[in-house]
Amino acid sequence: TPPTRWLWVDPRRSLVGAAGVGVSPPPAPEDVSLDDVATAAEVSRPLVYRYFPGGKQQLYEAALRSAADELEQCFAEPETGPLTQRLGHALDRYLAFVDQHDAGFSALLQGGSVVETSRTTAIVDEVRRAAAEQILHHLGEPAPGPRLRTTVRMWITSVEAASLIWLDEEKQPALDELRDWLVDHFVALLTASAARDPQTARVIRAALKREAPDGPAGELARRILPVVSEAAHLL
Repeated sequence: TPPTRWLWVDPRRSLVGAAGVGVSPPPAPEDVSLDDVATAAEVSRPLVYRYFPGGKQQLYEAALRSAADELEQCFAEPETGPLTQRLGHALDRYLAFVDQHDAGFSALLQGGSVVETSRTTAIVDEVRRAAAEQILHHLGEPAPGPRLRTTVRMWITSVEAASLIWLDEEKQPALDELRDWLVDHFVALLTASAARDPQTARVIRAALKREAPDGPAGELARRILPVVSEAAHLL
């Protein structure tokens, strides 16, 4: 008897999707067995091995590759509107992915997984680099120097850390609040780097000119000014 029609059309893709096992909450990757995958995909265990002769590890890497492709697309945003708006849209997609795949996301980034290898680590690093390249592209600097590149990559790291802490804190605060907070961090980090790097200063000046006065950057500036004014005696 042939497998169900949806599996027959694209069996590898269906099995990869089943690797996540559609239960709530989803198990960590190392807790998913081939029997779990076969059951979720509604196929026999031998069929799983047919398409993934390397077994669980090969299937997991394929599932990770699929997830990585989705994460990379999170930061692909049309080049229209203020920078903070574009960044907010990208973060909405990224954080929604974290929310939906919480157990797997934690197991992957926190390390120590029995399915973690040099290949899986390379896939994760590729996502980080792709996200950084997308952001640098939106900053409009064709030849970003080391300080600007480091600033962006530092922020990507902080987004990952904040996402893990958010999961550990039982998904508090609300996603929209976390998103706005991370956008604020990006603007603040660029501003701090601009004090020491002329290229970053040029980039953030150009970006801020496209921001609306009542937008996220303007609101952040209004909140920060009273704090900075209290430290005027240091100047």
